[in-house]
Amino acid sequence: MTQMRMFKQFVCVAVLAGAAIACGDVARQGQSPVFLVIESMEGKRGGTVTTGSGAILTSDVITNVTTPEPCSPTAPCPTIFADSGAARIRLAMKDIGNNLVPTAPTSNNAVTLSRYRVAYRRADGRNTPGVDVPYAFDGAATVTISSTTATTVVFELVRVNAKAESPLVQMKTNGVFVTTLADVTFYGQDQVGNDVSVTGTIQIDFGNFGDF
Repeated sequence: MTQMRMFKQFVCVAVLAGAAIACGDVARQGQSPVFLVIESMEGKRGGTVTTGSGAILTSDVITNVTTPEPCSPTAPCPTIFADSGAARIRLAMKDIGNNLVPTAPTSNNAVTLSRYRVAYRRADGRNTPGVDVPYAFDGAATVTISSTTATTVVFELVRVNAKAESPLVQMKTNGVFVTTLADVTFYGQDQVGNDVSVTGTIQIDFGNFGDF
């Protein structure tokens, strides 16, 4: 009985330890002593100068341009524009030190981002690329994050190609509006070669909206 009780206790401890390790891996995975934190992510509608960026992107699938010639208010030119995103990203140390001697990043801890991936999904679970949501894509964005003060990373959030493909191309005439969530993952390495990544999410409303 004693051996059986000890064995059960050992199993419980092992399971709890494994769960703790798994949670830690999910939150701060990788070999680097630093991780990235996205403080905010915003989107900006393409083809306009009167609207700024915001936490929710209103993505117009077609924009009627009135300048330059031959475009005019009486004969606008239907045009497709890409939409951009901007993420504020900073470094954070896994070992924070203590109140008297907090740990600060060194030059070896700086993370150079080299690429990102955008994947779209819907809250209703209809997520077939090219049918319900635009296709996911990879892009390049080379920025070095070297401080606990956030750096703004600008990237393409909705491609021109996406607005010329299903399901967005049909929205030019069918009057349908679709709300999606875009998961944006940035990939990079610290200066000694450890992989580092971070993911943020932004809401995008697609449709043929009024032009400014």
